[in-house]
Amino acid sequence: MGRVRGLGLGLEVFDPAPVGVLVTAGPTHRLVYTNAAYREYFGDRQIGAPMSEVFRDLPDLGAIHLFDKVLATGEPALATDLPVPADHPDLDIRERYFTFSLSPITLQDGERGVLTVGMETTAQVVAKRRIHELSEERLRVLRRYRSLVNVGVEVVWVATADGRVVDMSPGWERVIGRSAEILKRGNWSPVMHPEDEPAAVASWLRALAEVHPLWEATFRMRTPSGDYEHFHARSVPVRENGKVVEWVGTVSNVEERWQENRRRELLERAGAVAGGVSGLEDVVTGLARVIVPELADTCSFYLLVDSVERPANAPVVAERVAAAVRDGLPIPPKGGHEVFGPNGPFARTVREASPVRVPNPPGIPSGILRTATEKWVASTGMHDVVMLPLVVDGVVAAVVTVGVCTPRPALEMSDAKLITQILDHAHGPLSNVIRFQRTQRMALALQRSLLADPPQVPGLEIAARYRASPAAAEVGGDWYDSFVLPDGAIVLTIGDVAGHDLPAAVTMSQLRNMLRGLVVDRKEPPGDILRRLDTTMENLHTVGTASCVLARVEQVPDGWRLNYSAAGHPPPLLVTASGTGRYLEDAHSALLGIGLDEQRPSAFTQLEPGDTLLMYTDGLIERPGEHLDEGLARLCDHATALAMEPVDAFCEELVTGLPTTGKDDIAAIALRLPC
Repeated sequence: MGRVRGLGLGLEVFDPAPVGVLVTAGPTHRLVYTNAAYREYFGDRQIGAPMSEVFRDLPDLGAIHLFDKVLATGEPALATDLPVPADHPDLDIRERYFTFSLSPITLQDGERGVLTVGMETTAQVVAKRRIHELSEERLRVLRRYRSLVNVGVEVVWVATADGRVVDMSPGWERVIGRSAEILKRGNWSPVMHPEDEPAAVASWLRALAEVHPLWEATFRMRTPSGDYEHFHARSVPVRENGKVVEWVGTVSNVEERWQENRRRELLERAGAVAGGVSGLEDVVTGLARVIVPELADTCSFYLLVDSVERPANAPVVAERVAAAVRDGLPIPPKGGHEVFGPNGPFARTVREASPVRVPNPPGIPSGILRTATEKWVASTGMHDVVMLPLVVDGVVAAVVTVGVCTPRPALEMSDAKLITQILDHAHGPLSNVIRFQRTQRMALALQRSLLADPPQVPGLEIAARYRASPAAAEVGGDWYDSFVLPDGAIVLTIGDVAGHDLPAAVTMSQLRNMLRGLVVDRKEPPGDILRRLDTTMENLHTVGTASCVLARVEQVPDGWRLNYSAAGHPPPLLVTASGTGRYLEDAHSALLGIGLDEQRPSAFTQLEPGDTLLMYTDGLIERPGEHLDEGLARLCDHATALAMEPVDAFCEELVTGLPTTGKDDIAAIALRLPC
């Protein structure tokens, strides 16, 4: 083995080195030494043979030109991350990588050679490659994300930790029609509705200060058409090392969804008003409060009190029976007869039986109304009025005036259409006033004729009661029915039609007859039958809304079973023979006739010997100023105390013995199983 000249040391000094060491000599680069680490990497090699032969299987290591260069120039050389075909013991790869340092060396005999030191760099190469791949993957993800953002329906935005908007996706200008620079300067006023800006900005500042995990807000923004539409914003904080460095969020147009939700909510509220009160003033006041302030700033109901045969050029006389204004506006003068000129918009609404819109400069009524009302209009800053006729029996019976005041913008046509839908629920009460004298007796007779005695079923007791309101001369829309199906099942139903007049009685008759036909037509769950009844009402243009409970009682191998469904009606009460009671609330759905096309549920419950099933109308439980739960609890207590009374006495005592308002009709029907 050779020695290193000048050091007096043999090459074996490199044996314990933790890196691979190789020594060659002469211009053929004859192999004269390898240490243990080198042999471990590349195996035993023939000492004394030239490198071109020794490393024939490793062409990358046979880079003779590097050895030639070092030997010729005396300058060291470096070869980094050279691949060597080999299975790595720890990494799932087919190559290992090494970095080689080549230095000139003079051996003991004066022959010049090359000292090569090799270190494995496989782990570093694999790590760098993975970092590069991750970087490329991240760039691809970013490119995809940016492409999706550019074509998406949502606007993506980025804000600094203190809330200053610094970036907006290109969709912003497409959706809003304004440059994002105004927002980057912190100015939301040109795009956000003035009524919504204070609350939205305050909510955003609160989220920044408290670092909410998710900020959400809905507000109106001006679109390229110049109209305001509803947008929903969401944002989340981005943290680095526990500190918020920015906020990332989206803004999406939700106008269509918002309008549909509002329409549904207002129609449900209007349906509750029309179906839950009986007096004219209560109904129109309730409807006015549905419209104000959600859709308008003022709403007044005028009932025409003069003859429908008035001459064409005669003034119109009307009485304001209800009014509502938003908070902060002056209260209108007390109602009374008002005279409207024959050439004004009010008279034109009556004459043409169609809506009339009167745009006005703020505070200048321009003859919209008269006298004291004109002064009130001027004091409100009203600048846009829509007058809507309510037609009964082919003639205008009432006029609804809806106004908007500064700073609210003019009433949109979609809102005017929604108000018209809401006002459909006022048809019954207004008709009651007009038709009262001539229809009272006829309607009462019709209603009484429809409330037939329950059927006689062996082994069962069925009783029903109806009590007209002693305080109201109008006819009610309460009804009940019971009959036996061909398969032996007993059907019980009870309902309440909105209104107290002849149309309500006629609708009651239609519903009762249609429901009978639908029940007999096919054997299906009560909820499905009520859904078909709702569809039939819509197709037949049935007046107003209605509530209903439909129940089917049938004998099964293990006793009796009840299958029921309730549409906007108080829940049935089940009273056991032992004197306990519970309300059946598992199959409740919305009123009939409010235009909601939805599945209506049905529910089953087992009936035990001696059980009494009670179905009733809301006149039995409702009292002014009292929560409905109190009335339900009172009815349950009274009914359970009568559990052992004959079913006739049971019904009679409930209808006559409970405290009620006396302003609403009461209907009840009960079925008792044999003990």
